[in-house]
Amino acid sequence: MSALGGLSLAWPWLLLALPLPWLAARLLPPAPDTSAALRVPFARQLAALDDAGPAHGARWRWLPLLAWALLCLAASRPQTLGEVVQPPQSGRDLMLAVDLSGSMAEPDMQLGGRPVERLTAAKAVLGDFLDRREGDRVGLILFGQRAYAVAPLTLDRETIRQQLDDTVVGLAGRETAIGDAIGLAVKRLREQPEGQRVLVLLTDGVNNVGALEPRKAGELAAAAGVRVHTIGFGGDGSGLASLFGMRVPGAGAGGDEIDEATLQAVAAETGGRYFRARDTAELAGIYAELDRIEPVERAGEVQRPRRELYVVPLAAAALCMLLGLATALLSRGWNPGSVAGGRQRQERA
Repeated sequence: MSALGGLSLAWPWLLLALPLPWLAARLLPPAPDTSAALRVPFARQLAALDDAGPAHGARWRWLPLLAWALLCLAASRPQTLGEVVQPPQSGRDLMLAVDLSGSMAEPDMQLGGRPVERLTAAKAVLGDFLDRREGDRVGLILFGQRAYAVAPLTLDRETIRQQLDDTVVGLAGRETAIGDAIGLAVKRLREQPEGQRVLVLLTDGVNNVGALEPRKAGELAAAAGVRVHTIGFGGDGSGLASLFGMRVPGAGAGGDEIDEATLQAVAAETGGRYFRARDTAELAGIYAELDRIEPVERAGEVQRPRRELYVVPLAAAALCMLLGLATALLSRGWNPGSVAGGRQRQERA
């Protein structure tokens, strides 16, 4: 393919046909004169055209040559390059399951130098994580006493963020149904493409309610090809509540109540990983690690679509041929009315 500026030719070798009319005129023998054998009702008018002065016809001789050149150009498929297009990124089907049980209200996290609840810290870190998942279809499950799928798998990550921001502790009950959350995620993911089904589950507690045990849910996830990454989130219990701005050791509940053994077993069963986050910085590091081990498949090479322009020279060639024919006929005294009259007279005779 050759290119000149922004214009390119897909089949430039077809331009080699440009000299064919000249070669035909030079090399082929002249056509025999068959005018005497051709009898038409308007023969006299045709003879008059042949007898017209050649000087006027030569003036328009370039039109058929231009038409031939335009046809050759159209056949070579002229194209222009469009705007740069990058194919959309291809990612995974990623479900986020977030614990809203009562213990997520513990103010043992730091965010911007001030103490915040666990759920507030998780929202901030998850927001940054969502920003980096361009190309993933993300869904959101919230669980407490029961598990709810509040957002289906979607490329609209802003909707997921809004749904997450609107959550409050206890919205799904104050107990913790980890197994039900995993089971619901498997139900939502099992119909998706194999190898792209991922669940990231964040909890700070122990499964104490629900119809499905976490380890049984892990087996179901493994059978459905869903990788489950589990995150145990919460302080170490050294100081949970505050009194007049001072940390009070041993206050609060649930600091050390994360069932790490079960979360580790679920992750191992499904080919995922277990993480422990005792503060916001560790949680942010965990989601950065998830970006590394569950990368979004980046877009392919940048492409520039080609716009076909052969219609332009093709239309110009047709116009040249029509213009040349009309000009030649009119300049040599061609009268359509006289031709029609001659035909009618012959029919009457």
